[in-house]
Amino acid sequence: MIFRNWRKFWRTSWRERALLAEAAVALTVAEAAIRWAPLRWVGRDMGASTVESPVAHAPEQAGRVRQIGWAVRTAARHLPWDCRCLAQALAGRRMLKRRGMPSTVYLGVDRGRRDWLDAHAWLRSGEVVLTGGPGRRRFKTIGMFGGDEAR
Repeated sequence: MIFRNWRKFWRTSWRERALLAEAAVALTVAEAAIRWAPLRWVGRDMGASTVESPVAHAPEQAGRVRQIGWAVRTAARHLPWDCRCLAQALAGRRMLKRRGMPSTVYLGVDRGRRDWLDAHAWLRSGEVVLTGGPGRRRFKTIGMFGGDEAR
């Protein structure tokens, strides 16, 4: 993982470094899948269509969910390629799924300009929006993908 500020990286705890490394791997896999895998394979990672995860989860899970969101957003900023919103949402979902935590990936569109359509993806687990949070309200939700994480 390439970090611009190595001192800051080494000041983090071992647990945070491990989480950042996991996020970097998950982001790399998600980016590769988005770019080169058939869309149906990427869709399987998102979960069941039109299924939303619960809006509440156990209080002890909220802190862990926030840490995973931090790790995905931080790793995405420091990788040498652009990790866009869908890759971040898929990476976060994969990390949550490994821990048996429910989540929902949302896809939205906004016709900001007359001839252009903007798309956005974000990830929510419980009440926490892990990725894609800023600006998501201007997008109209056109799809949601969630499901049972214990499968």
